[in-house]
Amino acid sequence: MAALTIAIDASRATVARRTGTETYALQLIRALIALETSHRFVLYFRDTPAPGLFPACSHVEQRVIPWPRAWTHLRFAAALWRCRPDVTFVPAHTLPLWFPGPAVVTVHDLGYVYFPEAHPPLARRYLDWSTRHSTRRATRILADSLATARDISAHYNIPQHRIALVYPGIDPSLAPVRDPARLAAVRQRYGLPERYLLFVGTLQPRKNIARIVRAYAQWREQSGVRDVGLVLAGPRGWLYDPVWTAGAPDVVMTGYVADADVPALYSGALALVFPSLHEGFGFPVLEAMRCGTAVITSNTSSLPEVAGDAALLVDPRDVGAIAAAIGRVVSDEALRASLVERGFQQAATFTWERAAQQTLRVLERAVGAGT
Repeated sequence: MAALTIAIDASRATVARRTGTETYALQLIRALIALETSHRFVLYFRDTPAPGLFPACSHVEQRVIPWPRAWTHLRFAAALWRCRPDVTFVPAHTLPLWFPGPAVVTVHDLGYVYFPEAHPPLARRYLDWSTRHSTRRATRILADSLATARDISAHYNIPQHRIALVYPGIDPSLAPVRDPARLAAVRQRYGLPERYLLFVGTLQPRKNIARIVRAYAQWREQSGVRDVGLVLAGPRGWLYDPVWTAGAPDVVMTGYVADADVPALYSGALALVFPSLHEGFGFPVLEAMRCGTAVITSNTSSLPEVAGDAALLVDPRDVGAIAAAIGRVVSDEALRASLVERGFQQAATFTWERAAQQTLRVLERAVGAGT
């Protein structure tokens, strides 16, 4: 195939405090750049990227086009009309309203469809409108999981042949932290107990925080164990309710955790407790596995795909089931060791290099397919 000019919306990659979608954009763009290819990438930013965020390469051009509002639909779209790339890639849900040529978009999940009450009304309506527009306008659609691919096809009536399953990767630098001094420093920095269960993610209704806390309190009461805390690591999100943790003993809320502290945070935990109500992928599951931490997660949405046989799967609506899983993983050292070993193997199958190779093939085919 002749060399292509590929325009990429890189605006999410410059966010200082990244969640899953921003991490996806940053790591996938980096992996695309690292591929041996004759194609030219033009990265579009709303904010000036930090020095070294992306490597300087002869086949990569970075363009900063600042704009206060509606950047995607106004500024980015105008740039595409001037540049007229062979294909446009948007790694986060929303294509511009009007722009030229074929396009590929990643749809990460349809959680707002299944749990509308977990989103503010205006945000929910915009998500539905923008995803409907993007899935219809896109030449090809990337889905993070088979569960999301099926959701897109069913809810928006999109033919399966236009949807490509491309699993994201996991940061290869994540690894178990064994240094006692480093573990102790992170515990001190965030006020963590010596032994703790861990949740990682934005504190919002879809993450099932209220049931996690109730399950922890129930297990604690039934087991009589008092030296294991519950750590909720992440910023407060939309519709956060302080009632979720009110009166619960030994619950620590860290707020946002710096990237450098994340491996030690995972490594020091007895287990990750992540029974989310709905996930398009679920990065914390594999991050914990990379760091040698046992995982409890949901038996719904994409999470069984991501976890494989390397986690305890529970009904996220069943507080008793979550409490029972906590009891098993805390009390059974052999079970924890088995989950950790299987977790290393499972996480190793998800790489950004493979995700980039598959994404590039989809971009090339989109040019051939046209609009």
